[in-house]
Amino acid sequence: MCGIVGYLGNKNTKEILLSGLKELEYRGYDSAGIAVLQDGEFSNYKAVGKLVNLEEKTKNFITDKFAIGIGHTRWATHGKPTELNAHPHLGESSYVVHNGIIENYAELKQELQKDGIKFLSQTDTEVIVHQFEKNLLASGDEFEAFSKTISELEGAYATLIVTKSLPDTIFFAKHGSPMLVGVNDENEKFFASSDSPLIGLAKEVNYFEDGDYGYVTKGELVIFDKDGNKSKPNFSQLSTDKLSAQKDGYRFFMEKEIYEQSDVIADTLLGRLSDEEIMFDEIDKNLFNGINEIKLCACGTSYHSALSASYLFERYSKIRCSVEIASEFRYRSPIMSKDTLFVVISQSGETADTLETLKMAKKAGLRTLVICNVDNSSMVRLADACILTRAGIEKGVASTKAFATQVTVFWMLSLYVAKLRNSLSRDELKHQIHLLREIPVATIVSDDMHERIKRLSKRYLHGHGFFFIGRDIFFPLALEGALKLKEISYLHAEGYPSGEMKHGPIALADPELFTIALLPEHLLYEKSKSNVEELSARDSTICAISSKEFDKADDFIKINSSKDYMLEFFEMMIAVQLLSLEISIRLGNDVDMPRNLAKSVTVE
Repeated sequence: MCGIVGYLGNKNTKEILLSGLKELEYRGYDSAGIAVLQDGEFSNYKAVGKLVNLEEKTKNFITDKFAIGIGHTRWATHGKPTELNAHPHLGESSYVVHNGIIENYAELKQELQKDGIKFLSQTDTEVIVHQFEKNLLASGDEFEAFSKTISELEGAYATLIVTKSLPDTIFFAKHGSPMLVGVNDENEKFFASSDSPLIGLAKEVNYFEDGDYGYVTKGELVIFDKDGNKSKPNFSQLSTDKLSAQKDGYRFFMEKEIYEQSDVIADTLLGRLSDEEIMFDEIDKNLFNGINEIKLCACGTSYHSALSASYLFERYSKIRCSVEIASEFRYRSPIMSKDTLFVVISQSGETADTLETLKMAKKAGLRTLVICNVDNSSMVRLADACILTRAGIEKGVASTKAFATQVTVFWMLSLYVAKLRNSLSRDELKHQIHLLREIPVATIVSDDMHERIKRLSKRYLHGHGFFFIGRDIFFPLALEGALKLKEISYLHAEGYPSGEMKHGPIALADPELFTIALLPEHLLYEKSKSNVEELSARDSTICAISSKEFDKADDFIKINSSKDYMLEFFEMMIAVQLLSLEISIRLGNDVDMPRNLAKSVTVE
């Protein structure tokens, strides 16, 4: 998730921008840059990789008088991580930084190119600065040009623009991506994507609402709301704890990341949905020509998202799908046929076992695809094609956002393949796309659910183990729920298909065996309910997660009634993540850094 900083004042602008970007490193990035307007002239510096590279480039650059500056850490979405694609982006006499995705950038870019504008980057962001300058040329008024530009953008954005003709002004706009402005008694103005870069600099901050736009000068902070009405800033005192600011007030990064899933899923969907089809500009449709099987290969949480995908590919795409554990696949002399698309899944793109299976598939001549969160990682460079999940950085070792965005990508990909294979009707495809648009709402964490889980978690701190059970695609979710609990609470937990209980595991049933039952209303509800009743009859302690009340449950976590089992899937995902979190917190564990585990497993 990209980071933005901005500064207007008399102090060392370069150091304030670089220091602010350093505070945003936790968000994840692959390039960085700053632009400073001082004495009527711009200075612009960009670097790929870590901020130390940008610091080295700017070591001889001095800012010791009034200036305005903007800075950015970029997480690649459109275009590779290169200096040309790094922000800030330049027009004729203006610079822009931007977080988010401009959905209609292709249309805007086409029109600008017709007007003779030459683009230097592959990014969607560059259209903003060129569109601004086009409007400025037409109107002659900077703020009018900025307002018109913002009205022409579709998608999500937090953006800052500075231009030579107004050397004491920073324009800002926010829609869908976070941004705030801070002020102090010296009339300095500071912009950032979160609190932490402003601690120690600003006295109070205003958090922009969606649709807010305006400008700052030495003496003014002017804000307009989404309807174009002038509004007063709503200032609040700034926290003084940098780590807390990075956590945005949450107790742990994992908790923050559970709450972020709604936003990052929206990022995953952006630019990839039209009314009637899924659009993956990053892959060639010919990738699927002659393909009769999809083989998915991954480890851990990514393996569970792959298992989930197998149900979607066979149900919607009507294509044979198999799932492999990477650490096993590499050693069992597998049969690999040329009509198979080999798909690897990894949050980091560096998982050693999975990377080796990708090399095996390439050597066998298979077409390959990687689902990954990190552009320019080893898997992304090696595979024939890549779909980025856009989850942003995960600081919690136990993955949450990565799983959510991987399953979202797979749902979209199954519909993309269904369109290619004509395996879904036009109406059903439109219906599925409509459901996809509802995932961000389904993954908003409600206070009622979290409070309920927090209260009941105290009853699940002992016993001899947990069964997480579910049917169909809820079986992989049960596996993922059990893994989350194991990782951070150190309690024994297993995921099982609900129908398998009677084939052995039910022998363990007693009051000290806790069963977390996933009971979706819209998928095999009666079958699943019957399986849970079998456990209840053997005195197992039951915690049911469902939209429908279940009288045999000792505890009940209610989710919202949904139109479709997939929306239930995502809301139940939130529930099992929160349950693991709250049990671990009650046990006094380090939720973000569980023992014996690493975030990126780069060894066998």
